[in-house]
Order: sequence, then C-alpha cells, then structure tokens
Amino acid sequence: MNVEGIVLAAGLSSRAGVNKLLLDIDGRTVIEQCILGMYNVCSRVIVIGGHKVEDIKKILSKYPKVELIYNPDYLDGMFSSVKKGIYNIKGEKFFLTPGDYPIINKKTYKDMLNIDEDIVIPVYNGKRGHPLLMKSYLVNKLLSNNSYKTLRDFISINKVTFLNVNDLGILMDIDTIEDYNEISKLYMVGD
Repeated sequence: MNVEGIVLAAGLSSRAGVNKLLLDIDGRTVIEQCILGMYNVCSRVIVIGGHKVEDIKKILSKYPKVELIYNPDYLDGMFSSVKKGIYNIKGEKFFLTPGDYPIINKKTYKDMLNIDEDIVIPVYNGKRGHPLLMKSYLVNKLLSNNSYKTLRDFISINKVTFLNVNDLGILMDIDTIEDYNEISKLYMVGD
C-alpha cells in the first residue's frame, strides 16, 4: 500500500515568539522529529511551508522522501495548507499532522495503518489527537466542495473510526515556549 504523509509547517509561530519548528529536541529540530515519526511508514512526506519557508528548506533537504511545497496563501489559515497538501497526494492513504507535534510515537502510525477505514483519528484518554489518516479517494470530495471552511467541517460529515492509543504525543503540540519545555522533558523521560 502506498501511504504518504503531509506535515503542515506554514504558520507564523506567533505565540512561541520564535520559529518553533527550529527548536531542538534531542539533537533534531521539532520539524524533523515530527517527520521522523511517520518517515518509515510513508513513501513520501509532503511538508507545506509558508512563513519563513527558507528556514526549513535546508533542514529538510537531507531527507530523500521529503518534498517541500510552498503555500503562498498561508496567511489564509491552516486549511489553505491542508488543501495544498492533499492536492499533491498520489498514494492510497495519507497521514496529516501539524509540524509542531514532535513526539507522536512511531507505533501510533503503524497501529493506525492496521485500521482499514476511510478516516482514522487516534484518541488518548478520551481526547482526539493527531495525526489523521485518510483514504485518498476522499481528496476530490474535499477539494471540490467550497462549503468546507476547515478540515473539521469535512470530517464531521464523514464516517470516522477512532483508535485508542497509549500515546500522549498525539495531544502534545507546541504553541508556546512553555509547551516546548514540557515536551522536551517528556521526550527525555521517554528515552
């Protein structure tokens, strides 16, 4: 099965005050840690860049399966990057996650792939998280209907399968430096 990944990396990082995707977690940047979680289960990983895209370009160039695509409409919000990413999907299924989720367990990706449903979302302690796994035949349905304002709008009218996982990382994103510090501590404890 051909599975691809989409990592959303176009945001402004305004709440963090720095480019959070470049922060270090165990010798790698946040964006690298995010990509590496899905790297071995994906034939290709599409990173959608926007704000300061040049900052991640060199970092990503060392990963042969990563393709960086610039979203000129990134100021229109995350859904513009979602659409840019899924427009470029060629595989049968794809994962989608924001680039500031650096500690999703690799096992979570593998477990999700074992579920043969249209949309799969992981759940930890009753809370939905990232990544999302979707069958690619749904791409045209999503892109051809302008009534969807967010990916959540689209998901809400489709059948979703929820998978309970033992992975706090599906809920841990970096919005602030405090979030980063907490994730860094959790990462070190998990080693």
